[in-house]
Amino acid sequence: MRQKILALRQRPEVMLMCLAAAIPFSFATWQALLNNFAIERAAFTGADMGLLQGIREIPGLLAFAVVLLLLLVREQRLFYWMVVLMAAGTAVTGFFPSVLGLYLTTVLMSLGFHYQETLQSSLSLQWLPKNNAPEILGRIISTRSFAAILSFAMVWLLSEKLALEYHWIYLAGAGISLLIVLGTAAFFPHFQAHIVQNKKLIVRRRYWLYYALTFMAGARRQIFVVFAGFLMVEKFGLSVGTISLLFLLNATLNIFLAPKIGRMIVRWGERRALICEYIGLIIVFYAYAVVETAWLAMILYVLDHLFFAMAISIKTYFQKIADPADIASTAGVAFSINHIAAVILPVLLGVVWMISPAAVFFTGTGIAVISLLLAFNIPTQPMPGQEVVFGRRIAGAVSTAKA
Repeated sequence: MRQKILALRQRPEVMLMCLAAAIPFSFATWQALLNNFAIERAAFTGADMGLLQGIREIPGLLAFAVVLLLLLVREQRLFYWMVVLMAAGTAVTGFFPSVLGLYLTTVLMSLGFHYQETLQSSLSLQWLPKNNAPEILGRIISTRSFAAILSFAMVWLLSEKLALEYHWIYLAGAGISLLIVLGTAAFFPHFQAHIVQNKKLIVRRRYWLYYALTFMAGARRQIFVVFAGFLMVEKFGLSVGTISLLFLLNATLNIFLAPKIGRMIVRWGERRALICEYIGLIIVFYAYAVVETAWLAMILYVLDHLFFAMAISIKTYFQKIADPADIASTAGVAFSINHIAAVILPVLLGVVWMISPAAVFFTGTGIAVISLLLAFNIPTQPMPGQEVVFGRRIAGAVSTAKA
């Protein structure tokens, strides 16, 4: 038994799974309570909520700055601290029931959340072997989904059965996150990086396809997150309970299917997996635009969510083409690129929605078509010097590539 425990301590993927379990207890608790707390305690209007969501995405847009922090703190330790910062932001939320208070605590929580997401992506691509990275990333998604279910169940129990005040529920979720991250930091050693990471902002021309795929993924995600659920409430009148059950169903399916999707990516390769994803998304977004029945809209919502797991392919495509020393810096750049759409699209498409909700989802269909064309440009066996099928190729060693 002791030998098994010691063996687990030497596996960085187990550490990543532990922290993946810590994150939802803070973020999912914050997310589950947000609307009720904002209206009942902070007297939010719709305009206040729109501004809050915009503010929440700003740290994601600035994720490239994480490379500056790496000049001061080791990457693994910084990962721990960012989870702690996210938990701290969640913990204090209930004590500031005002518009300004919720804005400030949201920035604190969001800063920790977005920076730990960047660091998790970076460390995963550095530590995980290329031959089965998609499968392990699928397990990490599965672990996170299971923790999210436990978090939502905790919120329901504490609010409905024990009738606790908001600040106690926020503290409970954040406290569990803190216990997990402290236990993880105490149990696991510091894992040495195989390659010393560049501590400067790097944008390389030969990564252009990765940047484009990342931007399109961010645009597609915003349409789903902001407008898919809104459609079901506005057009079909689905209740809070029904929407909550859809969240629960999505998380449950991820527990079982995310590892299988990861194994499928290992067998198929990133090119085929992304082509499959984007063909599916073209169908889903077009169907959103013309759907007239609630049950079909709910099926589309579940399918749309499941396609998120296939986006693992974008990360592992980059892992195969990247200079290993670029991973930390590029993870921050990519996260910022992903969030450009998060800041701009909800505002622009919110105006479009007032004229034609269908046009919003036709826009999503167009994004999926562009993504499909980009996916066809991924080589069957991507590697340094063979980053794309058509376009600029860089031959020779990665270390000689020019930015």
